[in-house]
Amino acid sequence: MRAPLLQRSGRPKSSPFAARLLRQTEYLVEGTQALGSFMNAPTRDHALRVRDVERAADEVRRALIAQLRKTFITPIDREDLFGLSRALDDVLDHVYSTTRDMFVLKVVPNDHLQAMTAVVYQCAKELNSAIQYLETQPRKAGQHAVRVRALENRMDNLYVKALADLYDNGSMAMDDVVKMFKLREIYRHMIHAIKSAEQAADLIDDIIVKFY
Repeated sequence: MRAPLLQRSGRPKSSPFAARLLRQTEYLVEGTQALGSFMNAPTRDHALRVRDVERAADEVRRALIAQLRKTFITPIDREDLFGLSRALDDVLDHVYSTTRDMFVLKVVPNDHLQAMTAVVYQCAKELNSAIQYLETQPRKAGQHAVRVRALENRMDNLYVKALADLYDNGSMAMDDVVKMFKLREIYRHMIHAIKSAEQAADLIDDIIVKFY
């Protein structure tokens, strides 16, 4: 069941759900910034920073779910709230998986990963802005969601180029094959992060169409 969206002013009524979604995106920005630091210097400290941010974001999501369970009337459909929170969480999960596996597998950052990281970071900022404006300026929020999809297209191109370069080595020694499989796994984490960001953007658009 939904709560009335509009106050007397005609503006959407703010809710603690929106505040928690916004906090998730703030952690997402922090996490992708930490990912950039890791790509510049893949140290244990930088890897642990990403892990700590991901865990903090998990706590926010758990609080949102707990509130959903005890709230009878929500400002938008609970399925949309749950799905958007999950999509945001998935982005940061893939970011954490990237740094964790790179550190454990001793994968050295390359130009492809640097470029992918920049796109994921930009997506995080766009999602943060979209959530920030969702209640007060839904059209502006929608514009940020559109930019996420444009960034997803850019990431697709980066991913394809990275894979092409990875396999375009002719005959390879066994060590090169192992390195190839490691890098492919990392590339997959990155593309999955951007796909989750696109899913979040799609849900934001759905919410705007339904309720604003």
